[in-house]
Amino acid sequence: MIVETEAYSQEEPACHGYRRRSPSNETLFGEPARFYVYVSYGIHHCVNVVTDRADWANGVLLRAAAMPAEPERVAAGPALLARRFGLDRSHDAQPAHPDRGLWLAPRPAKLQDRMEQWQQEGRMAVRQTTRIGISLGQELPWRWYLQACRSVSRRARGDRTPPVAAAWAPSGSSGGEPA
Repeated sequence: MIVETEAYSQEEPACHGYRRRSPSNETLFGEPARFYVYVSYGIHHCVNVVTDRADWANGVLLRAAAMPAEPERVAAGPALLARRFGLDRSHDAQPAHPDRGLWLAPRPAKLQDRMEQWQQEGRMAVRQTTRIGISLGQELPWRWYLQACRSVSRRARGDRTPPVAAAWAPSGSSGGEPA
């Protein structure tokens, strides 16, 4: 399950489409619901989902995922997530669709119920904060993560990692049930 994301839009300097359209960022300007896969620092693959509309560069970077029955930090960061799922530039422009073997599914009902309960109790289920790992546009509060999950790549200042017994993790993984 995706537990951490960051948003990017053409009007801000951290977006790959900010300066111009090019062969390397063409997918980001394409139809929504496609994967935009790029190489960071020449060695790490990172995966975005193209959003909004064609001819306008918008995407959501998949920063971390929680994996059932696997170590809680196996996909805690964009490069680790891409590595865990075997994603590389060959997946660039692929539609996010089950027929293609790679897609995004809705939240599990059990987690959705738990998040609604947290909201009713006044507890924060999803933490919104500034983006990380970039030099431009880092002040924008365009990063979100599931606060009760231990698989987040980096927590916001002052947000402590939940203890194992209080953390949420997908069914069958270490980390227990939602508190």
